Amino acid sequence: MMQYRNFIGGEWVEPRTGNYFENRNPAKFAEVIGEWPRSGAEDVKEAVRAARDGFERWRRTPAPERGDVLRRVGDLMSERKEEISRVATREMGKVLLETRGDVQEGIDTAYYAATEGRRLFGHTVPSELRNKWAMSYRRPIGITGLITPFNFPMAIPTWKMFPALVCGNSVIFKPGEDVPHTASLLVEILEEAGVPAGVVNLVHGLGDEVGSAMVRHPEIPVISFTGSTETGREIGRICGEQHKRLSLEMGGKNAQIVMPDGDLDLALDGVLWGAFGTTGQRCTATSRLILHEDIHDDFVDRLVERAEKLVLGDGLIEETDVGPLINSAAAEKVDRYMKVGSDEATLVTGGERPKGNGLAGGYFFQPTIFADVKPGSRLATEEIFGPVLSVIKVADFDEAIRVNNEVRYGLSSAVYTRDVQTSFRALQELDNGITYVNAPTIGAEAHLPFGGVKETGNGHREGGWEVYEFYSETKVCYLDYSGALQRAQIDNY
Repeated sequence: MMQYRNFIGGEWVEPRTGNYFENRNPAKFAEVIGEWPRSGAEDVKEAVRAARDGFERWRRTPAPERGDVLRRVGDLMSERKEEISRVATREMGKVLLETRGDVQEGIDTAYYAATEGRRLFGHTVPSELRNKWAMSYRRPIGITGLITPFNFPMAIPTWKMFPALVCGNSVIFKPGEDVPHTASLLVEILEEAGVPAGVVNLVHGLGDEVGSAMVRHPEIPVISFTGSTETGREIGRICGEQHKRLSLEMGGKNAQIVMPDGDLDLALDGVLWGAFGTTGQRCTATSRLILHEDIHDDFVDRLVERAEKLVLGDGLIEETDVGPLINSAAAEKVDRYMKVGSDEATLVTGGERPKGNGLAGGYFFQPTIFADVKPGSRLATEEIFGPVLSVIKVADFDEAIRVNNEVRYGLSSAVYTRDVQTSFRALQELDNGITYVNAPTIGAEAHLPFGGVKETGNGHREGGWEVYEFYSETKVCYLDYSGALQRAQIDNY
């Protein structure tokens, strides 16, 4: 069995703990992919020492040169795209069509980050005093701790890591323990591209062991976390006590609204992709379908017919539409919501783990749809993170807005309509960080900010131009060449 290592200080090293965990294929859980380090606090301390040294060298590297390294990363990822995609599908489960997109998102982020190495803009503004220069610039912060989930094993780590690197920081990276192989490939590529020793450090392990040690370490001033709202809340408490900079991207309970004047065929395609793509394991997944009462019955009938034709199976098989859930805990959670659904709503399709067609050996779950879901119920408000769609009937768009906004999350939303007034009301009134018109709730572009409001996040954004402000500090500089004492913030008038 292949045994993998951490990457610390430019070397592939065994964990100080001497312990390893198995990485299994969720489509065939009897298949062990390899063993990865089950690291601990001592491994994190070692990574901090390496990252401290790496930061001192990397911060002095010109930002355009740092960007050039990321450009080489993008080139190498492009060359190895299919290899990485197949590795990601094997350990994460989603279909190849999706992991290819996942890897492409990382490639796009690399090239975007490369250009931002020449665009870390500050501001030059006139001083209120004579013969005085005033300006600001962006400077790196230090060691950044990145904690990432399983569902986008390439895209999410690159969203966090590449901007952090271009800004001049060093990195300690803890990937989701269900997807360590993709993370190892990413770091191999960074090493090959010429990232100096200590600048990127990879520490595998469990969240409550490695992740917790990173969050609590006093020499890691920046933490970026993507995961559950409950874990994010605890991380926020710890980082608040230590005055750390923190970016949280957490849960979602996203809704697609369909109005009678919308393109119903397009809306049907959108909800199928949004609800059952990635087996519903996206923070942006379409978990609620809000239907106007005039189209409700016919749309649900058509939706059920289409959902029952989706092919479950190994994501490496091209004919597969829906892969497995990530692990047994995820499957058990979805199972528990079947009981919740039977108490609250009407099951119209799915609801079981399939046993035939060779699916019994993986964590598969049928695409599931509940109708007659009531606003405010558990199905309507709690994140399930699986292939479960709750259908809610409304009388008009005002009610649709209220239903969309009633949940504690606020990541993504979508509305299907041909009416320009409804479209702009949606953009303005739906309480989410992202709203799509005539497109599903899933999907992100590397050059635009990504994130949500309420309990989805804490105000920071991944991606786009805003993330570069998170990974850098503003320094303001004054140069007075008047040769005399000039007093700012004194009444000089």
